[in-house]
Parts: sequence; C-alpha cells; structure tokens
Amino acid sequence: MTTWHDWQRSWDRQQAWYLPDREERFRVMLDLVEAVAGPAPRVLDLACGTGSISERLLARLPGATSVGVDVDPALLAIARGHFAGEPRLTLVTADLNDPGWTGRLPQGGPFDAVLTSTALHWLGTDVLVRLYGDLARLVRPGGLFANADHMPQSDTPLLNAADEARQRARRERERAEGVLDWAGWWREAAADPALADAVAARFAIHGDHADGDSHPAEWHTARLTGAGFREAGVAWRSVSDALVAAVR
Repeated sequence: MTTWHDWQRSWDRQQAWYLPDREERFRVMLDLVEAVAGPAPRVLDLACGTGSISERLLARLPGATSVGVDVDPALLAIARGHFAGEPRLTLVTADLNDPGWTGRLPQGGPFDAVLTSTALHWLGTDVLVRLYGDLARLVRPGGLFANADHMPQSDTPLLNAADEARQRARRERERAEGVLDWAGWWREAAADPALADAVAARFAIHGDHADGDSHPAEWHTARLTGAGFREAGVAWRSVSDALVAAVR
C-alpha cells in the first residue's frame, strides 16, 4: 500500500524531473530566511502543494512554524497525511485568485517570511500584481518574500534554446528509467483509492494546468517594490528560472 510519505517523495521526484536544481533553490531560499529572520521564523508557505518547502524549513530550523496555503485538494491531502501530528505546520485551503484569501489565514500576519516555488506562474498577471500587494501587508517590516519560479529571459534566445535542448535530453533519459512526468504522476494518483476523489476535485478546479502568465525576474522585482517592499533582487538564477527575493 502506498503511504502518504511515499506520495510526498513521489511528488518531489516528479518535480525534480522538471527542475533538477530544485534543492539548490530551496537551499538559497532558506539561507535567506535564516539570515533575515533567525532560527525561529513564522513562515507562510504560499501555494504549498504537498509541503515541500515547509518540510525543508522545519528540518533545517526546528524552531520555525509554518502556515501552508493551497487550493489543490489532492496535494493538500498528501500534505495532511505526511505531516499528521506535526504541530509546527498548519495547512489552510484558500484560493489565491480570491481577493479575500488572507481572511482564511489563522491569526493573519505578520509573517517573518513568505516563501513560494514553481506556483505563481499559474496566476494571471492582474491577480499576481494584487497578490504582491497582499503580501506586502502580510510580511513584517524587515521580513522576506521569496519566489522561485519560471522566469524566462526574452533577450537570450540562443541560451534558452541550448538549455531547453539539454534539459529535454536529460528528461528523456530519466523517463526511460521510469521517472514519472506530470501527466503520469496524476494518473497514478487518480488510481489510488485514498486519493481518487481528491484528484477528481482537483481537476474540476484546475483542469490539466492553469493558464497563468510567466514574466522575467526584473518584472517581478519592479512589481514587488511597487507593492511596498523596500528592495527586491535576484538571489539565484538558472537560464530559465530565478529566485526573486524582496525585503519588506
């Protein structure tokens, strides 16, 4: 029988198939959290999925607490099973497309840090701009926001193409070794009686994938400072992805 812990590991492996440097961006993100907020931060894990960021946060900083927010019932089911009995993590169902989503947070802000990875490209541009304003009100003065996501650079088409060719070849090798892609992972999840209803509910919400917008890192830094963060910059970058960090 597949356990919740197995599903958590399986999700991480599927995500790493697309993002081979996923752990590196998490490390840089948590370096920043520790530098800005110390050993016991209160963190908002935004669009948390199965809780990958929170798991690494709590392992690295045992004094931390986290509030994980997502709307996906299947990923939240895995998170609730995987973190059952973990008092440092609170999981909340909320849709970031809803302007009232912050009302679902336990005790609201302020947070020492808000962290998110590979999620906000699911949102439309207008929603993302509004969300950045929401976060400026949730993060305490001097606190941190960090967003690691797909942030392509339109002025490097040759680098983009070379990197995509390299990544495509790696993914094909790993697929031949049995690593699941996005569609294959969801098929397996739907076949598990413990997840089948939640997966059906998830597809009713999102379909196969939400049609959001991707922007270069500089677009994000400009919107964050415009929303009220004192400064924002790129803390880590690959050819097509970046980690943008902002201090409130």
